[in-house]
Amino acid sequence: MPKYSTGDSAGGGGSCELCGTSSDDLTTATVAGAELDLCPDCVPHGEGDRRSSRDSGSRDGDSGGRERDSRQRAARNVAKLADAQTGDSSRWEREGTNYDRDQLPYLVSGYGDRVQSAREDADLGIEELADELDADPKSLDAIEEGRAARAGVGGSLVEALEDRLDVTLVDD
Repeated sequence: MPKYSTGDSAGGGGSCELCGTSSDDLTTATVAGAELDLCPDCVPHGEGDRRSSRDSGSRDGDSGGRERDSRQRAARNVAKLADAQTGDSSRWEREGTNYDRDQLPYLVSGYGDRVQSAREDADLGIEELADELDADPKSLDAIEEGRAARAGVGGSLVEALEDRLDVTLVDD
C-alpha cells in the first residue's frame, strides 16, 4: 500500500511516497500531476524534470509542446500503477495488449458517450461491432463506460473505432 507523507523528507532519508520504501536516495518527481519524493525503483513512474530531494534548486515547468506528452505519460503511468496496486499488473501481457507497444492515446472528455452514440447511430450492437473490428466485446464495453485506461484497451482499438464510426476520440 502506498504511503503518502506530509512531512519533509529532505535531509537524507525518508520513505518513498509511492511505495513506502525507506531510502536515503529519494528523488522528487511528478507523478500524475503530483510532486512526490520517490525511491530509485519508483522514479521511472515519474515524468518530466527530476531533482534529488537533497537539492535546493527549482524545477522548470513543462513547455507547451511537452504538455500533451506529459499528460499521455501520466495517464499511462496511472493505469499501470492502479493495476500494480491491485496485483493485476500482468494483465497487460495476459490479455494480449502490450501497453508499451499499443499505447492508449489521451482521449477526449466524454469519449465513452461519443462511441455509444456513434455505434447506436450506425445501428450496431456491441457484439456486432466487436466482431467487425475483431475486438473483445468487453473492451468495447469498457470504452463506452469511460474506463479504457483501467481496462487496458490499446490505442489500435481506439483508432479502429474512430475510423469505423467516424468519430473523434483522441485529444489533439
